Amino acid sequence: MPFWRKSGQNDESNSSQEPDVVSVSSKATSVSSMAPKKGLIKRYVPFEAPVNPIKPPVFDLTKEQETKYNDVLKYFQEYIKNEIPVSDSANAATHPILAEEKAWLTKECFLRYLRATKWKVEPTIKRIKESMVWRRTFGVVVVPGHSDPRKIITPELVEAENVTGKNLIVGYDNDNRPCLYLRNGYQNTSASLRQVQHLVFMLERVIQFMPPGQDGLALLIDFKAAPEHLKLSSKFPSLSISKQVLHILQNHYPERLGRGLFTNIPWIGYTFFKLVGPFIDPYTRLKTIYDQPFENFVPKEQLDKEFNGMLDFEYIHDVYWKEMNRIGDEKHERYMANFKRLGEEIGLSEYDLRRQHEEAA
Repeated sequence: MPFWRKSGQNDESNSSQEPDVVSVSSKATSVSSMAPKKGLIKRYVPFEAPVNPIKPPVFDLTKEQETKYNDVLKYFQEYIKNEIPVSDSANAATHPILAEEKAWLTKECFLRYLRATKWKVEPTIKRIKESMVWRRTFGVVVVPGHSDPRKIITPELVEAENVTGKNLIVGYDNDNRPCLYLRNGYQNTSASLRQVQHLVFMLERVIQFMPPGQDGLALLIDFKAAPEHLKLSSKFPSLSISKQVLHILQNHYPERLGRGLFTNIPWIGYTFFKLVGPFIDPYTRLKTIYDQPFENFVPKEQLDKEFNGMLDFEYIHDVYWKEMNRIGDEKHERYMANFKRLGEEIGLSEYDLRRQHEEAA
């Protein structure tokens, strides 16, 4: 059962896909002080598809990379016949690998982990196996008869974290990556495990919003304070929470960040970045840094007026939360239906798994 139900290229990569970019802007991109724009589009819910046309993925592997990919694929074709631990606890019970987990083992998944390990086969296999157990342990994957219902990451578990709209999935960037906004100024809770569970929930959701041909996301982080009448915190996350989140992102969501854009960073923010810097993997730290506004990377039709776009977006929790989860559920059901229709094999392309049935016929 899916967890949400109620119950960069490295040196060896030869891909033509645009390299990962982290953009840090010290300049505010807000235009709220300007005169109101004409023709703004009022919106309260996420977009279901990007503005730009869908394109199939271009893998463009070298012979050596193709061989390494096949080695990983063959290993897991045998591995999925086994039972694996239901958690990372010592002497944990084991359970057969679920259809949900097999559907996660896509061609793109194997390639993401291979790129993250610089095309080293054994470390790739080790990391994927660790991620599979982590997903069970953390409540992302529900193992029947074993998962603690109180720890399964569901909309109900994390909803209180998002009543202010501090995390939003709205629109797609120019390369069809779904945009996940982290609005630091709308923080409404104290540091806790649930904050981490909430971010993992939103990561899993934004992955569901990825269109065929795209397996990366755009992370747009805005440090602007919320309006004073909301009386919300604009503190930076605690160092312990930040370290835990970085560990999860680097180890269990490798190569998912296609673009990172930061804006309205206060002076103290740079001190915070220096503190967490040592915990960020060297490849991420070496990403190119630009000083450009969001409108350079996101079509104006799907960008809020706050960033010089054409949307007049308003977060109404009861409206947004329900629709975001409905869209995510619908997209995931299509993904799993395609997985079944295509033979429930591991190593399928996410491009085929995400397509509409009539498109894929």
